[in-house]
Amino acid sequence: MTKTSGGSSGGASGGGKPRGEIAGVPTRVIAGAVIAVLAIWFLFANLDDVEIQFWVFTVTAPLWIALLGALLAGGAVGWLLKGRRTK
Repeated sequence: MTKTSGGSSGGASGGGKPRGEIAGVPTRVIAGAVIAVLAIWFLFANLDDVEIQFWVFTVTAPLWIALLGALLAGGAVGWLLKGRRTK
């Protein structure tokens, strides 16, 4: 890295783009959008019917519904555990 005349090595104080942004959009938003598009694409690529077995009963449903349920459950668990991180 090269230092600028201000003594910094780039970033927001060096006159360039702030870290973590691409064209003014936070990279976290871009990554979330890419993951959402890939998840939706994966859901619609799996439209076959499947049997889902619970402890006492079996349900036949399109695979995308089972995948969507797993995606939503994982998102809910991640959201609930988000506050438990320590710094």
